[in-house]
Amino acid sequence: MIVTVTLNAALDRTVRVPNFQLGARHRADASLRLPGGKGVNVARALKSLGQPVIATGLAGGRVGTYIIEELTQEGILNDFVRIADESRTSTAVIDPTTGQQTEINEWGPSVQAAELDVLLDKIRYLSKGAEIFVVAGSLPRDVPTDYYEYLLRELRQEKMITAVDTSGPALRAALQAEPGVVSPNVREAEELVGHEFGDEDDMAAAAETLTQMGAESALIHHEDGCVARIRTDGGRKGRTYRARLPRRADVVSTVGSGDALLAGYLSARQSHQPPEAALALAVACGAANTQRFGAGVFDPADVESLMRRVEIVSED
Repeated sequence: MIVTVTLNAALDRTVRVPNFQLGARHRADASLRLPGGKGVNVARALKSLGQPVIATGLAGGRVGTYIIEELTQEGILNDFVRIADESRTSTAVIDPTTGQQTEINEWGPSVQAAELDVLLDKIRYLSKGAEIFVVAGSLPRDVPTDYYEYLLRELRQEKMITAVDTSGPALRAALQAEPGVVSPNVREAEELVGHEFGDEDDMAAAAETLTQMGAESALIHHEDGCVARIRTDGGRKGRTYRARLPRRADVVSTVGSGDALLAGYLSARQSHQPPEAALALAVACGAANTQRFGAGVFDPADVESLMRRVEIVSED
């Protein structure tokens, strides 16, 4: 069983607006509403891959009720802690004429210490039947920056495989708890290592830096795939992998593609597949996600087809 934890769950709205311009009045020609937040997106993708998964986290107000009801409607097992403040709404505007994507994300609810205590109790309970925990997304207001680090240390005591997908100070702190997997995008990785990347060699060096900072495996995902550093032999040694699937012309939306990529990697890891197979599945899931509206939404048949086209190169 895989459990995903989303502290800052959201109602995700995606609207398609041809020729979108700031300051103008538009009419969307397509729209979609789904429960979101990184952990929720990962759970949705894992379910599509046939993996047993439970989504937990914090949900409040009418938006929180909608998130829980819609997850249940999707058939995604969930066990959220209800909080007093309202969960957030996030909006993505896709312009199909230019391929540009504009995202507007609310900060999220204010969370009380007592509500975090209830969540911790729930996580401890769920850990009794889980093998992998995914802690993902931004932190809501009033949650300490090092909260993910605290959660990960708790889970490590239970010998749990852990994955974290966040950014900024929360990710820097989480690395100190030595998570099993971190999965930043290029911008998030650049922020962490302190410089911009010029090419995949820079990404490879950054992925190695992330493992030196504490991660067992680091996946830096970009528009054509990912660069990964995976430690072996008890963390003493490792290999770098470059997995690529050149971007296609049929991209609909990139919202959630990184979440789908992480889900693919963890699904393969849960099935004890080698790194090459895990990265091929990861990149194929991320690419399949771009062919449809919705984060963590893809057709498994597309994944099977795309996997055969993923190119992987490894090096010490």
